Order: sequence, then structure tokens, then C-alpha cells
Amino acid sequence: MAGGTFTAQNKVRPGVYIDIISEPASLGAVGERGITSLALSLPWGVSGTIITIQAGDDTKAVLGYDLNDPEMLLIREALKRAKTLQLYRLNTGVKATAASGNLTATAVYGGIRGNDIRIVIQTNIDNSAMFDVITYFAGDIVQTQTVANIAGLVSNAWVVFSGTGTLAVTAGVPLIGGANGTITNANYTAYLALLELIDFDTLAYTGTDASLKAIYAAFVRRLRENEGKKVQVVMENYPSADYEGVISIKNGVKLFDGTVLTAAQASAWVAAATAAAGANQSLTYQAYDDAIDAGTRYTNAQIEAALTAGEFLFVLNSGKAVIEQDINSLTSFTPQYSRVFAKNRVIRVFDGLANDIQRIFQQSYIGKISNNANGRSLLQGEIISYLRSMQNMNAIQNFDAQTDVIVSAGEQSDSVYVEVFAQPIDSIEKIYMKVRVS
Repeated sequence: MAGGTFTAQNKVRPGVYIDIISEPASLGAVGERGITSLALSLPWGVSGTIITIQAGDDTKAVLGYDLNDPEMLLIREALKRAKTLQLYRLNTGVKATAASGNLTATAVYGGIRGNDIRIVIQTNIDNSAMFDVITYFAGDIVQTQTVANIAGLVSNAWVVFSGTGTLAVTAGVPLIGGANGTITNANYTAYLALLELIDFDTLAYTGTDASLKAIYAAFVRRLRENEGKKVQVVMENYPSADYEGVISIKNGVKLFDGTVLTAAQASAWVAAATAAAGANQSLTYQAYDDAIDAGTRYTNAQIEAALTAGEFLFVLNSGKAVIEQDINSLTSFTPQYSRVFAKNRVIRVFDGLANDIQRIFQQSYIGKISNNANGRSLLQGEIISYLRSMQNMNAIQNFDAQTDVIVSAGEQSDSVYVEVFAQPIDSIEKIYMKVRVS
């Protein structure tokens, strides 16, 4: 944590600044969040669609691995904070196969995990005319079928059986040839096209390609400004975005087990933590779960330069990697977009307000309420009630129901015009203290 003395209240880093002087005188406080999304290259699972994974779900059933397996690293990091993960598998891959006599077994999905499937065929102990066909997945028996021939076999969640005729006993035939394949930018654009159609709070790009960073940033800007979906994207080293919808991660973290996450990999956790944070919460000085150090440490001057440039970074504090300041990449401030918009807590207030008011209007007002004085009064009352709840949860302050919500008729017969005045509450991040000694 930063510290030192101060002569003016203009410090960049969060911290406690104490000035001790001598003087001959006496001595003298709403809508649920938590949905993030990732697009990843994976060794198993359905491709080209978005699947929903809730915190606590069994990932092996859909992704082929337990959550603690190394292949699930980024998914595990996201689910440390996210309530819901909207996951897209970018690659299709090559399906592993095996042949045993007349029988062919093909993995349901492409990818190297298919190479961990094995088929065992043995004579049934109770009926020598029948065969037990056992499917092993990563060493575990996942299905046993007792059939007379190939025609009696039914495909399962791991393999597709094909062929005709009789079965031959085998101690075990492994599937081979499974490969993850490659991905292109087109796979990412297909993902974003699907993601646009569902609800989410944040997404992360866990790669480093400059062209894809621009695509993600443009996607979020379009959703925020043209579609009314107030979301944020997290990615590494992209402060040039200079936009409140983009969080740019400067460094990664080191986990307690020795794993070192790059800034790109850490973006999965940051996106999840940002999604899960409420409008009354700041992530400043929150610890990255299970992290014992920043991936790269910086000097005080480097940290201040990074914050000024709109970079989100981790620092070491008491044996933990903590967020130095919960900011986004906005640095070009104007009278319309002041410095306060660089704070993600403030953005969550305004984004939550926009998203929730839009939801309330769509669900309860559009096409249902007459555009007359009574109808507009109902809408005004709904907005006032919502803002009071935000004030009660310490997201905004100084709200005046008499003056801070104006609802009037719009320029067309089916439109209304709304003005809302809201003062967001930020978190205490800098303390300036003067100690007078006599």
C-alpha cells in the first residue's frame, strides 16, 4: 500500500498519506450480477455454441475434466467469483477413433481428450452368447452395455458406435487420433454473434492478439452505445482502448501452488470478479483468490504511471496479490465524462441503473401502459423506487425524489423523455491525515 506525506490531495495510488508538522497551538466516515463469459480452445466438449456452467457444477460431464484438472485452469479461475459462466468452445478438433473387428468407435467430440477413451469387449459371465461392451473414459467405467452383436449397441455421451456383424472379445482398444485443431478469428466472431443474444455482465479475452483485442473492444462499444447492453470486457495490455467498457490488465499473479498466470490468463478472474461485484462494491485492494504474489512487481513510479494510463494491476500486500485500484481504461476525460467514469464501482452504478431501468420498462411498461399523465406517473414512481433501493444499498447518495426524476411526454405519441440525476458513491481509497504536534 502506498504512503508518505502530502502537500496537496492529488495522490494517484490508494493509500494513507500522513503529514506531521509542528505548530505552537493546542491539539486539536438491485439487479443481480455475476454472469461472465469466456471463449476458449478446449480438449473436449460441444463446439460452436454457448453452454451455461453454474458455480459448483460437475464440469467433467460436459467438458471432460474435473474442475481441478490443469486443462480447466481458466474456467476454474472464472468460477472462483462468477455465479454463472457462459462458455464457448472455439475449436472443433479431430475426433479420436478405434476399430475392433467389425466395430468402429468414434469419440463424440473432437479433441485430445478423446484419446483417453478405451473400449473393452468381453463375454458376458451369465450368457456366453452375449457380450459386455464397456466404455472407459479417463480410466473410469462410464457405460456398460450387454448385447448380442454390433446392431444392439447404443451410442453414449462419449462414443458413437458403428459397423455391422459380430463382436470380437478384446482386452481394450484405445481411441487414437484425437486432436484439438486450430482456431481462427472467424471462430471468435461467431462466438460474439451468439453472445450478443444472451444476458451477461462481463466477458474476457484471454489471448494476446492485437486484432482480436480491437474486435472485442468494438463489440462491447457497440453493445453499450447502440444496443443498450451495459457490459465490460477484460483483456491484457490494451490501455489504448481509452474506454469505460474496457478493463486493461497489466500483470498477472502467482498462485499458492506455484502456477504463474499471465495478464491474459488473469483476465478470466478479473472479468468474473467484476461481474460478481455489486454497484455498492469496489474491487480496490481485494485479493485475487489463492494468489500469493503479483506475477510482475513494479516500483511505486511504475504503478503510478500504470494507473494514470488506465491500467488495472496487481500488487503484493501482506503475502497476497491485491488489486491496486478498480479502474477501467478511460483516461480521456471531458466535461461529460469526468474522472469518476474511470472507476469501475461508479460504472457498475450507472450500468446497473441503465440495465435495470431497461428491464423494468421492457417487462412492465412497453406496450402495456398508456402514454398519458397517469402512465408516466407510474413510470416515474417505478424509477424513484429503484433509485431509493440503490441509495439504501449505498450505491448512490443525496437522492431527492421530488427533483431527481423527471418523466415527460416525448416528441412522438408513443415516446417518453426521462431525466435522472444520480450521485454515485465511490469507495474510500485515499486517506489524507495531518497530525499536529505541539
